[in-house]
Amino acid sequence: MARVIVGMSGGVDSAVAAALLRQEGHDVIGVTLRTWESDDGQESRCCEIDDARQTARKLGIPYHAFNCTAAFERNVIEPFIQDYLHGLTPNPCVVCNRTVKWERLLHYAAVLQADYVATGHYAAVERMENGRYTVRRALHAEKDQTYMLCRLTQEQLAKTLMPLASYSKEEVRRIAQQAGLAVAAKPDSQELCFVTSGDYADFIEKHAAAPLPGAGHYVDEAGNVLGTHKGIIHYTVGQRKGLGIALGRRAYIKQICAERNEIVIGAGDGIVCRSLRCRDVNYLSIPPLQPGESLVCSVKVRYRHSGQRARIEADGSGQVSVTFDEPVRFAAPGQTAVFYDESDRVIGGGFITEPVFD
Repeated sequence: MARVIVGMSGGVDSAVAAALLRQEGHDVIGVTLRTWESDDGQESRCCEIDDARQTARKLGIPYHAFNCTAAFERNVIEPFIQDYLHGLTPNPCVVCNRTVKWERLLHYAAVLQADYVATGHYAAVERMENGRYTVRRALHAEKDQTYMLCRLTQEQLAKTLMPLASYSKEEVRRIAQQAGLAVAAKPDSQELCFVTSGDYADFIEKHAAAPLPGAGHYVDEAGNVLGTHKGIIHYTVGQRKGLGIALGRRAYIKQICAERNEIVIGAGDGIVCRSLRCRDVNYLSIPPLQPGESLVCSVKVRYRHSGQRARIEADGSGQVSVTFDEPVRFAAPGQTAVFYDESDRVIGGGFITEPVFD
C-alpha cells in the first residue's frame, strides 16, 4: 500500500477521505495548510487546525500543520484584490488549488516520503488512453467540484487521489458518523475561505495596498447616466440586487468599466453572449490545441452553471475563442470557463476575457 498525504481542512469531506484511505490499508498522514488567519484570529474554513487534529487523532494517523500564509497572500489574496480593482470577478479557489494547495501538499509529500496526496474533493482523477491525466465529474452532480480543479497540472494530477468521487454528501456524513468523527454534522462553508465576514468589499477595503476607486456613474448601454454607484469593488457582472437605483424595470449589471469607473446597466434578457475569449488555458485531457484547431464540447462559465454546447478554437495569440450554440447568460470577465467532453471529463479551462454580448 502507498503512503498518502491527505490535505485536511477540518471539514467532513477531507476527514472521510482520510478514513477511506486508511480502511484500504494505506499509510495515511494528515496535513493541514494554514493559509489565512483574520485580524481577530479567525481561521480560514480551509484550515481549521483543531478540528483536523482531532479527526487525525480519532483515526489514529500522524498529523502535521504547516504555515503557508505567505504563499497564499502572494498567489491568491493579492491577485484577488487586483482583479476586483480592474472590474473583474475572480475565482480564487481555482487559482489556490494549483499554486498553493497542490504545490505545498506535493512539497510536503516529498519531505515525508509519500507516494501520493489526497483531498476530499468530489471528483475522480483519470488517466486517458493518450497518457494524460484529467478529472471527471463526480457521480452525484450536485457536489461535483471538477470546475475548481481545472488548472491542476499533469504532474500534480499524476500524484493525486480523490476517494469521494462516487459518494453522495449524505453517504459521507454517514461514514463520518459511523467512524465517530466529531465533524460528521459540521456544516459546509458557502463563502470564500478567507472572507470570514462574507463581504468581499469589506475585505478588499481592509487589505488593499493602494487607494480604492470611489463612487462613479451607472450608465445605460447608450452611455446615458442613470445614477451613482458606491465603487466598483462592490459589484459583479450579473448582479441585480443591491444596486441602489430604481429604474422601474428589472435590470442587471452588464459590464464594469474600471478605466472609466462606470458600471453599465442592461436589461436582464439582453445580458447574454454567444461568444467569448479565454486566456491562460490549461489543458488536461488533451494536448494544447494548436492555432486553427477546434473542437465541440460543453462549456461552464461559472461554478453553478450546468454547461452549454460550444465550439472552442485556438488562435495564434495563445487564447481560445468559445462560440456557443445558444446564448449563455452572465459570463463575467475574470471567471473561469471550463471545457468538458461528452464523458464528463475536463478538457481544460481558462480565464474569461472578452464576452461578446448580443
